[in-house]
Amino acid sequence: MSISMLRRSTTLVGLAAISVLALAACGSSSSGSGSSPTGSSTTSVAPITKDATLAALVPATYAPGGTITVGSDASYAPNEYVDAGQVVGMDVDLGKAIGQVLGVTMKFQNAPFETIIPNIQSGKYGLGISSFTANAERQKVVNFATYFNAGTQWATQTGNPQNIDPANACGKKIAVQKGTVEVDDINARSKACTTAGKPAIQVQQYQLQSDATTAVASGKADAMLADSPITAYAVKQAPGLQLLGAIYGAAPYGIAIPCGASKCASPLSGQPKANQDFANAIQGAVQKLIDGGQYDAILTKWGVQAGAITTSVINPAK
Repeated sequence: MSISMLRRSTTLVGLAAISVLALAACGSSSSGSGSSPTGSSTTSVAPITKDATLAALVPATYAPGGTITVGSDASYAPNEYVDAGQVVGMDVDLGKAIGQVLGVTMKFQNAPFETIIPNIQSGKYGLGISSFTANAERQKVVNFATYFNAGTQWATQTGNPQNIDPANACGKKIAVQKGTVEVDDINARSKACTTAGKPAIQVQQYQLQSDATTAVASGKADAMLADSPITAYAVKQAPGLQLLGAIYGAAPYGIAIPCGASKCASPLSGQPKANQDFANAIQGAVQKLIDGGQYDAILTKWGVQAGAITTSVINPAK
């Protein structure tokens, strides 16, 4: 499997709610109820200001005052999705705040998830902010600055009519988004089923997470699994769904940053200075927002503060 392809991730009461959820998260230019943040920040924080020291580390291509094109698969609400024709979400707000710290504009471009890292390598995108799990395979081709922790969470129809057990879903129809870490998860579970002489899991892979969610809400699939904030948000937006089981497998999200080579040198000090500087600029900006309280305000706005971190690092331990 390509290393660029691993992510992260009503009843028919339903038909209207399903449509709103799908449209809000999969690229419609229409505004829907799914577009609203799930929380609000009441804490007063200082305005974001440019940090001249960090800004000096940004590649001359973008600074001063330039624009960085950011690749993002906008089908992953509340982290990134489309509302009224614009890419919005927690990742977008954080990316734009990072841009303010660095004195540049972050321009988010909606793209299929599996194309983002190759397009960072080719130079089409300056960064990737799209709920990337900063795993070992990806660190071979891009650098990461961490900014969030997420696990995996299951969901099913309210009341769990198919009696789904995440620990034993053999023979069940389970929906996942293509290219995510959840694909590996469910395939491993299916293999365990067949090894034990039980029916394989009927894995349904969808290009968009919103389509996977709709499959469960409509009864086409028995359950789904996705990154924990995404599943929690889907359940809030589609009343016919409920969370199933506990969150597991927590891992850091990272902002994908070019390393300037087809294969990144490790440690960071082995890479060209320009790439070291860019990684340090992004990590430093995230940390400045954490320390200043603006980071927490952004996460609280979107109701995902449970995944907050206190320290951003470059290329977390593999």
